[in-house]
Order: sequence, then structure tokens, then C-alpha cells
Amino acid sequence: MPATEAAVSPETTMTMLNSPTPEPASGTAGGSDRSTASASSSGSDDPPPAGGAGSALDTADFPTAPDAAPHSNRVGKVFVCSVAVVIAFMVWATIAPDALSDIMTRAMTTVSTGFGWIYLVVPFAAIAMLVSFAASRFGRLRLGSQDSRPEYRTITWLAMILAAVMGIGLVSYGVAEPMSHFMTPPHGLAEPETMDAAIRAMQFSYLDWGFQAWAIFGVFGLAIGYSTHRKGRPALVSTMLRPVLGRFVDGWVGNFIDILTIIATLFGTTTSLGLGASQIGEGLNTVLGVDSTIVMQIIVITVLTLLFTGSALTGVSRGIKYISQITLTMATLLGLFVFITGPSGFVSNLFVRSVGAFAGDFIELSFMTPTNAEDSEWMLGWTYFMMAWWLSWSAFVGIFLAKISKGRTIREFVAGVLLVPSAVFFIWFTVMGGSAIKFDMDGARIGDATQDNLDTAFFSLLDQLPLSMLASVFTIIMVILFFVSSADSNTFVLSSLSSRGSFAPRRPVIATWGFLTGGCAVVLLLVGGLQALQQAAMLSAVPFTVIVVVLGIALIKELRSDHQIVEEVARERRVLGL
Repeated sequence: MPATEAAVSPETTMTMLNSPTPEPASGTAGGSDRSTASASSSGSDDPPPAGGAGSALDTADFPTAPDAAPHSNRVGKVFVCSVAVVIAFMVWATIAPDALSDIMTRAMTTVSTGFGWIYLVVPFAAIAMLVSFAASRFGRLRLGSQDSRPEYRTITWLAMILAAVMGIGLVSYGVAEPMSHFMTPPHGLAEPETMDAAIRAMQFSYLDWGFQAWAIFGVFGLAIGYSTHRKGRPALVSTMLRPVLGRFVDGWVGNFIDILTIIATLFGTTTSLGLGASQIGEGLNTVLGVDSTIVMQIIVITVLTLLFTGSALTGVSRGIKYISQITLTMATLLGLFVFITGPSGFVSNLFVRSVGAFAGDFIELSFMTPTNAEDSEWMLGWTYFMMAWWLSWSAFVGIFLAKISKGRTIREFVAGVLLVPSAVFFIWFTVMGGSAIKFDMDGARIGDATQDNLDTAFFSLLDQLPLSMLASVFTIIMVILFFVSSADSNTFVLSSLSSRGSFAPRRPVIATWGFLTGGCAVVLLLVGGLQALQQAAMLSAVPFTVIVVVLGIALIKELRSDHQIVEEVARERRVLGL
């Protein structure tokens, strides 16, 4: 598959970010002891709502260290510099689109050929780190004081983790990625359009959407949760690096780190917005016969931008909470519909065989670098891009995971974040992709449609099922709701990060980031379509990869110096007479 069409969207990771803190689960001692906002959710086990300045994260969830300066929502250097960089980029794209496209293309080639292996090593290292934490004495540490307890029941907590990323990407690529790999098996590992190719297609889909992705999110979530809940620091990426960078995080180095975080997150959302516009445009073409032109996509982007920015400004938190619950339910119903009305027997057998093959080949797949130009192009379009994509969203999703995991042990956190979402995603891709593969084997030619246009893949599958028109309308509505509910929170996070970590950013700041997100999506579409959106997201993740590595080192230092661990080691040494 050409790199120009490989885009994936974990954009809906944060539909419930800026919420009031609920009461602790029955029988626990955790929970917030402040905020009038939490009173509105008293006794409720609902996931926290997303969006809006009026529903910002309670500071009791992310306490400020006693010696830290009080949070202020005044904008500073981080906001000014971030906005200046984004506007300069937009002006450049408008004035000299060809020059920008050429530079981005050459930069992408350099990154993929010279440093692409980093996008394989870092995610695998994240898996190894989390597993080692869970298996060691660190696994008993809690994200909070040692006597704190989880604020949500386990089943609710797991559902909230799943709701964080069930979005446009799963709709767009639940069919498109497996089908693309089925038609053109990665690295030439199978004959196209065979059962072996189907298994390989599932393996690489699992790789791109499974443990690696969630390990990246998990490292960030664990670092943020430990830093805020246990150490009482502000929820800024720069402050998490204090164990390594020391006082430098208080100066320009810290500001630079926060600016990189904002830029990476912005381009992650921008790509999602462009992807969502393409998917909605194709859906409208399927249902209404309206051509999905660049003009149509710009209109869709404009409407979506107005919707999610307006939602963030009005602070309709309860409405967004219900939207996030509805979209998760809709995704579940859609998956059941496809499984029940589709080739369920084939899908079940494919799932068992693919999971077994993936387990047996996991190490090899995790380190499979390209051996020729064709392989390099494929990696750039799929695995390299996806790993960079997850990296660009890691701070955003990490804040959410930290928010809902207060009181959990590190062992619980790792198990919940790594295992459950990966298993659910494996099932989703097998149901959607496996059904499409079976129909293609039977002559439906879904593969040909996918190779012509990835956006048609999902709707081509629905065409083979009963009530296809109704299912297509259902999917379009779901995609719109997914994006609006998630982009609301994304806008809030950008505003918070650029307002010195304040959980009550000013309305003009929220509006600025909302409109800049839409503006970037439009200019990048004009420069080079989804390829340009993809390149922007991947290039912005390059320096952020270094931050992730430093963050991992900082987290190890933090855990080793934790007072509980130090005391345990001291007791063991006394017992052993050392």
C-alpha cells in the first residue's frame, strides 16, 4: 500500500478527560475531598465527561506540589511560541505549498531510511519496561498514597480505557488495514489473496494496534500518574522529566518540551480531522451519491471544527459524557451486527489461528525492519507511521489514563492498559477485516475497492450485509460523534498545556486551539491531502520520541528512589546482615 494512503486515527482517546472526580468505588478509601463539581457526580460510577472549560480536571486529581507556584490560567511563553510556530507553518503551507511538500517528503524519507528502526525499538522497550515493573516489587506501588484505593470499579475502569480510543481509526482501518495487507502481504511473506495472506494481515494489524501502541500510552500514563498522584507535581510533561533534567525543567528547556508536546498533539488531531473528513465524505457518497471532493472535505472539516470548538467553549460536559457513552455502545452494536450477519464461522477460526501465529512470531514481527526500497515504503506507510502516530498522542492519552487510574497499583495499571484493550482491538480487527477478507474470497472484490481508495473499505463491507444503507448511515453518525466528543477534550488539553498547566484555561485560548486545529487540517489537505497530514504527524513525533526515552529513564529513577522501595530494600539488607 502506498504511504500516501496510510493514516490511522487514535484520535478518540480523550473523550472523557476534563472531568470532575467521582466518589470512590464502594468499600474504598480513595476519592477526591474537594471540588463542588464532584458533587454533581456523587454516587455515580459513570465515566467522567469530556470537554469544556466549565468541566476542567479537578485539581484534587492532579495536585500541585506544596512548593510549586499556584496554577494560573494566564498564557505565557509556551502559548505564544506554540501559536507562532503553528501560524508560521500555516502561512508557509499557503504561500509555498510545493516547497513545503518537497521538504516534508525528503524529511520523511530521511527519517524512515535512517532512523525508522527507532519506531520499532522504543515501543518494544516500553512493553519490556511495563512488564518488568509489574513483575517486580514496583508492581505493589500505588498511583497515589499507599493507602489510597481506586475511584472506579474495575469493570468501569476498563470500559473507560476502551472508550478512550474507540474512534474514527477503528472505523476507517478496521477493514482497510487487514484488507490492504491481504492484497499485498507485508515483506512478501505470503502469496496475495490466500489464507496465509489473511493470517499475515491479521498479524500486522495486531502489531500496529496492540501491545506496542498501548505500551507507549502506558508509559506516559504511568509517569503522569506517579508524578501527579504520588509526588504532587503539576500535570505537565516537562515536570515529569525533573528526575533527569533537574532545575532545567523550570527554564527554557521545560518550555521547549511543553511546546513540542503541544505541536505533536496538535498535528495528531489535525490528521484525525482530515481522516474523519475523508471518511464522512465517502460515507455521504455512499448514502447520498455526493462526490467526496476536496471541497466537500473542507466543508466537513469546517463543520466539525465549529462543533467541537463550540462544545469546548460552552462546557456542555454532561452532553459530551453521554455522547461518549453512546458512541462506545454504537461501536459495540456495530461489531455484533457484522459478526452475527457476516461469516462468523470463518472469522472465529481466523481469530484463533491469527492470535496463535502472532504469539509465535511476536518478537520477529516487533523488530522486522525493511530490506529493500519496497519494504521501506511499506513500513513508512504503515508500521513506522503508526508507531509515530501513537507517540504523538502519548501525552494526551497518558493524561487520561492517569486521571482514571488514581489508587491503582502499578501491576493493576499495566495489566489493565496492556492486555484488555489489545484483546478487544484484536477481536475488532478480526471481525471487520476477517469478514471483508471472506467476502473478497467469495468474489465481492472488496480488496480492489480498498486499493483504489481506503475510505471505501468499510462501506464496501457493509454493502455485503443486510440493511447496508441503514448500517452506513449508522456508521456516519458514529464517526461524527466520535470525533466531536474526542476533539472537545483534545482542544481542552492543548489549552491547558499552553496555560501553565491550568485546568481552567481561558475561553479565547480554547477557541484559538480549536480554530488552529481546523486551519491546519485544511491547509495540509490543500498541500498534499492525507499524505501531508500523515507526514506532519510523523515528523512532529520525531523529537517527541527522545522525550519518551528520557521519560522512561526518569520513571525508573523515580521508582527506584520511592520511599517505600527504599525502606523495603533497607529491611532486606538488615535481614541478610548486609
